[in-house]
Amino acid sequence: MTDSAAAPARTRGRLILVALFVLFFGSAFGAGLLRLSGWMPAGLKNHGELLQPPADLRGLQLSLADGSPYAWNPGARTWRILAVPPQACDAECARVLAELDKVWRLFGHNADKVEVLWLGPLPAGTPALPEVRQLGDDPALRAALPRTGDPTGIPLYVIDPNGFVVLRYPPHADPAGLRTDVARLLKLK
Repeated sequence: MTDSAAAPARTRGRLILVALFVLFFGSAFGAGLLRLSGWMPAGLKNHGELLQPPADLRGLQLSLADGSPYAWNPGARTWRILAVPPQACDAECARVLAELDKVWRLFGHNADKVEVLWLGPLPAGTPALPEVRQLGDDPALRAALPRTGDPTGIPLYVIDPNGFVVLRYPPHADPAGLRTDVARLLKLK
């Protein structure tokens, strides 16, 4: 074969090699740029505010409304959703309690790995919900949580199995976002 006949085949082979190089390293370079810029796919973002650093509640001696102690029991791997209503509770509290009941029921077979905690007295006239554990109103707990005295409503918090507050949801946050975030956390081992 002559050099003039082999030149187009050599050029074609080189173009294929360059295209493979650009395809492989270009996508890796693009992914690196996206990662360094802080971009994250919408499916991986949490809906609640990630608390940095997380509030540590392990040192608090919490008690249920009946006076019995509340133990963290990290071995049970139970996540907690804590509602912190204001001292005077009204129809807003009943609405939040109904939303928390719905969120808890939507966990299905994982519902036994989630506890709903309510700080202080439950709203008057609300039905008894077995998944809601009523904590005694503790000023030390209120002080340990960030921005509990929000005048616009009831903030919600997600507490990990060890007793660290990891997420905060502002008043009137979408309960679907809370459910999505906690469902994602339940998959962690």
